[in-house]
Amino acid sequence: MSDLTGKYGLIVGVANKRSISWAIAQAAAAAGARLALTYPSARLEENVRDLARQLENPLLAPCDVGSDGQIADLAATIDRDFGGLDFLVHGAAFAPAAELSNSFLQTSREGFRIALDVSAYSLIGLTRTVAPLMEKRGGGSVLTLTYLGSQRVFTNYNVMGVAKAALEASVRYLAADLGPRNIRVNAISAGPIKTLAAAGISGFSNILQVYRDRAPLRRNVELGEVADAAVFLLSAAGRAVTGEVLMVDAGFHVVGGV
Repeated sequence: MSDLTGKYGLIVGVANKRSISWAIAQAAAAAGARLALTYPSARLEENVRDLARQLENPLLAPCDVGSDGQIADLAATIDRDFGGLDFLVHGAAFAPAAELSNSFLQTSREGFRIALDVSAYSLIGLTRTVAPLMEKRGGGSVLTLTYLGSQRVFTNYNVMGVAKAALEASVRYLAADLGPRNIRVNAISAGPIKTLAAAGISGFSNILQVYRDRAPLRRNVELGEVADAAVFLLSAAGRAVTGEVLMVDAGFHVVGGV
């Protein structure tokens, strides 16, 4: 049931080989999908192009998710090359470094705006723009990436926790809007993984150890485990699941304070 043969997908958020978005791209390609990958800037273009060589006939395009014009151009490119779209993986997230090192009380207005725009609003902008492409294919699936910091306080996660809370609320509202158009919207809340984004969080290694000590499975999650869950939600196997935040964190979220 988790077969994506003949499907077209868009993956946003690949930065390097340790990106969750890249792990999902590999799993989706292995399941049979043809993919479009984006890069947000010239600085990351080479990384994405190098990784894309591992895929069969990928489509690469620039997209700064903070620009409605670039999102529209991306949709036009996908429509021209694919003729429609079956799924979107949204892995874009960013907050200025100062907002992750200072106390949350010191969050600046501009830092808050940037974090919410890139990490949460971009899901809305991208989904709105590609929804007509999904309708051309009879429906589709949208998947974004979140973290437990949306619900609980993690040291130095700060404004990203607020952004992820907004992202999860957006998943529910988008699911309600798009369900009648046979488009599903879900999120995966993965346990901590050593990604480029995680490198910007001071004390991240301590978080990894806490998960190993306290999660019911007594370990951290692996990229491949998150990717497998993603393929389930993107495929027909997850056809009745929408508006959901699926926890893929070795069970850490169920543990209390003791």
